[in-house]
Amino acid sequence: MTSTRNILSLFILAIILHLSTVSVAQTIVIPDTLRGSQSSWLVNLNGAQASYDNWNEGGVNTISGTFSTNYTKIYRNDLYAFGIRINGRYGQSRFSGDTRKSDDLFTIRSRGSFGLPDRSRLSAYGAVMLRTQFRDGFEYNAKLNPAGADSLISSFFAPAYFTQGAGITFNSQKSLQLEAGLGLKQTYVGQVELAPNYGLTEEKNYRFEGGLTAGITYQKEVMKNLQYNADVETFTNLMEPINETDVYWTNELIGKINSTLRTTLQFELRYDSDFSKDIQVKQVLSAGISMDLF
Repeated sequence: MTSTRNILSLFILAIILHLSTVSVAQTIVIPDTLRGSQSSWLVNLNGAQASYDNWNEGGVNTISGTFSTNYTKIYRNDLYAFGIRINGRYGQSRFSGDTRKSDDLFTIRSRGSFGLPDRSRLSAYGAVMLRTQFRDGFEYNAKLNPAGADSLISSFFAPAYFTQGAGITFNSQKSLQLEAGLGLKQTYVGQVELAPNYGLTEEKNYRFEGGLTAGITYQKEVMKNLQYNADVETFTNLMEPINETDVYWTNELIGKINSTLRTTLQFELRYDSDFSKDIQVKQVLSAGISMDLF
């Protein structure tokens, strides 16, 4: 079974290598060539299905689907630039009569920058972001639950993260952007019983932090038919040891088969010591329909 899955994964990856590209990176990047405003609204529907009947190798009937939408508006006027991005994803999988959530994200980002005079590669920036999810999240067959049942660990605005940052951006080349500055971070857990999951208490389900932020954004057509996007974002609380730094690293390989069929490979790593001392890992390989509404 594992061998079959590995072969199938390699086959899908081979397909990706023959695709043309589209970029939907997390960080807002505003091209220097832009004049005026530009908007885009991508809608994606990805799915997978497997069915077995009297199959000698065994298998579990599964069906899964993920809906995502990404709205971006950017503007540039000489040295000043501004952008806003709204991103939402939600997915579910069903197997053996059980339905579970497979993806869930809601973010709003806004970013403004102003190029420094006589410093063509440097600019000052300010950024604001909200990140949460749409529905309840569970740890399935939770070890912490005495009965071994599913345990609720998150929900809408539980947690919700608000961040604000300001600093300097360095555009070392067209595909690479580096930034560093000062930042503020607020953590809010709307369901107080979930607050201990995020280093808070039911009596105090809100935390305010000040610190340093840094980021790296890389967007490159690594070969003719393959686009790679990567974002690294960090936040270091000035009152905590540096090894408690929050790290978010996202990677995407994105392409399209034709004007509506597209495929994506996502790989994410997170480290947030308030939730877990272990690294969080997410990997998703999907293909489906994508439409640019305007």
